[in-house]
Amino acid sequence: MKRVLVVEDNKNNMRLIIKLLENDGYETIKAETGEEGVRLALEEKPDLILMDINLPGIDGLEATRRIRASGKDRDVPIIAITSYAMTGDREKYMEEGFTGYIEKPIDPFTIIKEIKKIWEKYI
Repeated sequence: MKRVLVVEDNKNNMRLIIKLLENDGYETIKAETGEEGVRLALEEKPDLILMDINLPGIDGLEATRRIRASGKDRDVPIIAITSYAMTGDREKYMEEGFTGYIEKPIDPFTIIKEIKKIWEKYI
């Protein structure tokens, strides 16, 4: 079973993403801060990370930098999930080490398809 680390501070978004992933057969790991996300990424070694950008403490960009710099999980796919949808943001996140980018608000009917589409390009 594929394991997905979800780093999201919004409880409603977390519940929705976890429910959709688990209903599709994924095992999930939850983190509500960037620091916790980095720790769990390194300890739990998930197959995929969904990373909110706007987090308390360190943001998703810094958390991703730390995961990539750790040497342990340099290659784990990390998908940015964010409400920042300005022109050039997708490119910025990809340059920062993300594997993909999904905009909020989360669409419960398409998010699993979007995740799989990004993931398939990576593996």
